[in-house]
Amino acid sequence: MKNEMKNEMNENSDDLAAIGIGAMIVFIALILVAAVAAAVIIQTAEKLQQNAQATGDDTQEQMSTKVILLSTVIESTTALFSTFELAPGSEAISSDGIGYIVICDTGGANAVYAEGSFTDATIHTGDGATTGPITLNPGTTYVVSLDITGCSPVANADNIMVISVNGGGNTYEELQYGSSPSVGDVVV
Repeated sequence: MKNEMKNEMNENSDDLAAIGIGAMIVFIALILVAAVAAAVIIQTAEKLQQNAQATGDDTQEQMSTKVILLSTVIESTTALFSTFELAPGSEAISSDGIGYIVICDTGGANAVYAEGSFTDATIHTGDGATTGPITLNPGTTYVVSLDITGCSPVANADNIMVISVNGGGNTYEELQYGSSPSVGDVVV
């Protein structure tokens, strides 16, 4: 009878040990699955954050570092006089890092254009003392004479001017000359 009791106790102990080991295996498996799922979620969130940051930086660069034309006046049949400033939030840039192109329709098969840079931009002080490639800063007003040789103002014509900043954005303006363009007429 003693041997029967001992055998019964060993069988009960073996069953309890097997249940404990099974529970431990399930617990470890759950921890591993949770760790893998957490790693995937963290990696995805990090990649999304990096993409959003890169997109935001690109957008900020394109939108903030650009030229805002305040006015453009006909200076002569081959030149326009523009007053401009940098968009708010722009970084300081060199005046020779800004280019322009004026596209005019002459009625032929090919469009004609005039192009150049803002290298000769000066601070708008009225005396024009500052010349050459200068550093342009946001919040300051500048003036520049733009050579439009080959794209002279024509009555009732609208020319297109695109101003591009190296590593920045573009500004698109339509030059509206009116019925009889003359020196001093505002076209933007």
